[in-house]
Amino acid sequence: MKEEYYYLGLMVFTILYPLSQSFEHRIKYYKKWPALWPATLFTALVYIIWDHWFTVQGVWWFNERYILGVYLFDLPVEEISFFFIVPFACIFIYEVLIYFFPKDWLQPLGKPMVYILVPALLILGLISWDKLYTAFNFIFSSLILLIHFLIFKDKLLGRFLFGYLITLIPFMLVNGVLTGSWLDEPIVGYNNEENLGIRLGTVPIEDSVYLLGMLLLNISIYEKLLNRKTFDRKPGL
Repeated sequence: MKEEYYYLGLMVFTILYPLSQSFEHRIKYYKKWPALWPATLFTALVYIIWDHWFTVQGVWWFNERYILGVYLFDLPVEEISFFFIVPFACIFIYEVLIYFFPKDWLQPLGKPMVYILVPALLILGLISWDKLYTAFNFIFSSLILLIHFLIFKDKLLGRFLFGYLITLIPFMLVNGVLTGSWLDEPIVGYNNEENLGIRLGTVPIEDSVYLLGMLLLNISIYEKLLNRKTFDRKPGL
């Protein structure tokens, strides 16, 4: 594969399996698309505005060696696609977990997660005010978590936490490639003056919080539109 197709190829690889399995007779992910697309579109618009702002501010940048060179709003088209493809794949995993694990085992951890993470992220964001990615990411994600809790209480948080912890694995692998793991140079470069400088491999630790906020916003809208009445059900029902 030519180097300029690396970011695009990574996005194709990310969506290939979830898309091919969307019509699988047990999960029937395609039937939930009317709820998925509005959730993804709204969340993508929010995060694309954020992404554009951070790119202009030099918080991160894109390596022309690994992209097609086609831009929208100062962002490579591959980066735009990220905000649709990654949530599509993550929510597919979320639905698969609901099907195969009908009992919400992590439901008791929902409230403690809110009580711990909301103040912790707010405090960390405020004391890192001079680091744009850390501060904005942590504060914004804490507000998404708080608003979600005010609307849904702890109804969805166990399911979300389980899905988040599982999707964090492929997400970090994808972001590992984007940040330079297994490549000569990163596809997306980060300005370490705007983050804590703590990396999991090549991935800034802030990216794990970034996924939390982005995925929770997607799932909050998705579940509101889906209006699912119950989670504890037998597979296939």
